[in-house]
Amino acid sequence: MSKEHLREKLAQVPESPGSYQMKNKDGVIIYVGKAKNLHRRVNSYFNRTQTGKTLKLVSEIEDFTFIVTATELEAFLLEINLIKEYDPKYNILLKDDKSYPYIEYVSKPYPKLKVSRYLSVKKRDHKKLFGPYPNAYAARRIVNLLNRLYPLKKCDGNPKKVCLYYHIGECLGYCEKKVDPVKLLEMEKSILDFLNGNDQILIDKITSKMEEYSKALNFELALELKKELDYINIVLSRQKITIQDYTNRDVIGYFFDQGYISVQFLFLRNGKIVGGHSDIFPVVSTLEEDMENYMTKFYLKHEIPKEILMPGELITEVLDEYFEHKLIVPLKGQKKKILDMAMENAKICHDNEFEITKKKEESTLEANEELRKLLKMEVLDRIDLFDNSNLFGSWSVSGMVVFKNGVPAKNEYRKYKIEYDKNDDYDMMREVIYRRYQRALVEKSELPNLIIVDGGIGQIHACKEILDELNLHVKVCGLKKNDKHRTNDLVDGDTLELIDIPRDSKVFHYLTRMQDEVHRFTINYHRSIRSKGSISSVLDNINGIGEKRKKELIKKFGSVTKMENASVEELSSILPFDVASSLKRYLEERKIDKQG
Repeated sequence: MSKEHLREKLAQVPESPGSYQMKNKDGVIIYVGKAKNLHRRVNSYFNRTQTGKTLKLVSEIEDFTFIVTATELEAFLLEINLIKEYDPKYNILLKDDKSYPYIEYVSKPYPKLKVSRYLSVKKRDHKKLFGPYPNAYAARRIVNLLNRLYPLKKCDGNPKKVCLYYHIGECLGYCEKKVDPVKLLEMEKSILDFLNGNDQILIDKITSKMEEYSKALNFELALELKKELDYINIVLSRQKITIQDYTNRDVIGYFFDQGYISVQFLFLRNGKIVGGHSDIFPVVSTLEEDMENYMTKFYLKHEIPKEILMPGELITEVLDEYFEHKLIVPLKGQKKKILDMAMENAKICHDNEFEITKKKEESTLEANEELRKLLKMEVLDRIDLFDNSNLFGSWSVSGMVVFKNGVPAKNEYRKYKIEYDKNDDYDMMREVIYRRYQRALVEKSELPNLIIVDGGIGQIHACKEILDELNLHVKVCGLKKNDKHRTNDLVDGDTLELIDIPRDSKVFHYLTRMQDEVHRFTINYHRSIRSKGSISSVLDNINGIGEKRKKELIKKFGSVTKMENASVEELSSILPFDVASSLKRYLEERKIDKQG
């Protein structure tokens, strides 16, 4: 877009609330924002001096579009949806993009405790969850301890007869015995009281059990509980009650300097600080707008507590309305002290990690830029990498990982179970490339600038053959490994020549990291499939075993373990010898994986 055309278009932007979308020269949306006044906000990118990440964003803007809304809140909600849809390169990414574990109490059909992770807020609705616990070890240890102290249901499924847990007094025999409902309610109340913050209940229970074991001269079990009691006391000594009303809160502090913002979340549950979350990232738009985006992304994956304590300068009108007025600015007392502590932690994090974060980001961008120049490409924003994995012609899978501007985009990773030609690596490549990009064309989803396949000329030809059929013009390269299965050579898909890359260069380490990532992702998927326990999942993926033979095998052997112990000759009573041999080899490999 010419400067004259840009000025004309900027002049036409209305002074209304709405969302704006910045595009590069290929028409790809690279940033989505929102504004109370679109005219003032969009023009600000071009009528003032920019620095840092914002300067780089502006240098790539070739066009923009906008959508007018009735209110700023509507613009904010629209912005969230557009960011989800387009995943723009300059919008904030949560680096620590993980879900924290919770302790979940299940009351029906039988009382049970477990450690759960929920990736979406909707899945947590109507469940009795306690947490989050940033320390997963602590969550599991508490669940294990409560299971020892209370006769909860511990086995999976619905067995017809009582098991060992019943006979040692750690289960009430829910599968076979009639349980007193009053006793169940008392147990449930005791467990929930502890999980809601009454630690003395657990301490008294452990002490009582220790005395019981000691009187029965069972000193080993008493000693084990003594260790658990010591652990609980240490934990409690580190988590002094900070606010006496037991309300679940998050406290958010921040520190902004040199174009980077450091954020610190503290989780207060039942009056105690149980952990936290920290991050540091460059500001692209404004401090307030980027914090709005960050908080929204964070709480799409994590439970919103009853209160969120944070500094007043970060609370915008739209943010307060979005969080349903749960945002509070403490001015004095214990709440203010905790907010000050979060602010101080954010500053310490910024001081400690700013240089490391900045250098890491610069190094990654430099490596990506070096690769772009090496391949003589105009743009290199997105790379798709593919790897195949198979075992004896069965359980053949492919994996695709995505790097955007040098950073793994894990929400874009894809797994493929290969349907045809499982013994042919080139046919596997053709199938997965067709499935991936035929769907991308139908859904009009983002295409890569570069495709890297794991292998040499054969895999490159297989990939380009399908791309030609789909009329897609995407650069293809191959990464070959040496005899030690390490990154060795980059093959240019256009010239089929090896590209000389110094082994100590940033771009070589960048390629190695990408190849290791796609190999890890694919191998893990392969292992997860092979380790599934049901006979059906095993037999469904073995060539030569259809529904009829599967039913016969299930009828004769009844379990995977019995099939593992069967000889090829025994399996051959139902299967052709070559199919029986393939199944036997797979079962042996699966057994080794489980032992490893």
